[in-house]
Amino acid sequence: MLFRPFLPQILFCLILYMAFPARSRHSGKKPVFEQVDAALAFKVKKSIVMVGMMGAGKTAVGQALASRLKVPFLDSDEEIVRAANMSIAEIFDRDGERFFRDRETEVIGRLLDTERAVLSTGGGAFMSERNRSMIAKRGVAVWLKADLDLLWNRVKHKDTRPLLRTADPKATLTQLYNTRVPVYALADLKVEASASYSIADMADAVVAALLTRPDVLEEI
Repeated sequence: MLFRPFLPQILFCLILYMAFPARSRHSGKKPVFEQVDAALAFKVKKSIVMVGMMGAGKTAVGQALASRLKVPFLDSDEEIVRAANMSIAEIFDRDGERFFRDRETEVIGRLLDTERAVLSTGGGAFMSERNRSMIAKRGVAVWLKADLDLLWNRVKHKDTRPLLRTADPKATLTQLYNTRVPVYALADLKVEASASYSIADMADAVVAALLTRPDVLEEI
């Protein structure tokens, strides 16, 4: 037979092929043991408070982050809405912003005392020195820093933002942005947002930032 002289070599190669681990024969597929992301576990030592402008992604990123860290997700605005049985816009219209801010401070304090969690706050919450002091003592503030164009693209088609119910909402947003950014810069950690980032990308970036603070987050 034509291949008889090479039969021992062929059999040797076949034995090696069958004996070698399957993962080495399929280099295009990631071995299970290398897929470490899903297996990572974290110890959350302080509540993580998401701060930043409306449209920065505090709720969406906060939810993804809480899922990643396996802790509860809390939203101060949602808690206020639930307690008042009214929307934020309705509270502003009926009781005014000062009333809302007082209730906001009460709710943030209660949520920080409840459990270690990821807490999303309204855009104006961090402007209050009372709130900043509470967050600094009981948690860590993470600023989702998004530029003005990105924020406007995200909020311009929504009518749920009471502060933007003005004749020129973009000008109002610009004024709020310029006023608030220096205060947001006081946050413990900053994570840059980008239009090209998915929610999962942002959550990963927040985890990376938190891991620089072993007093807040530890990989176990």
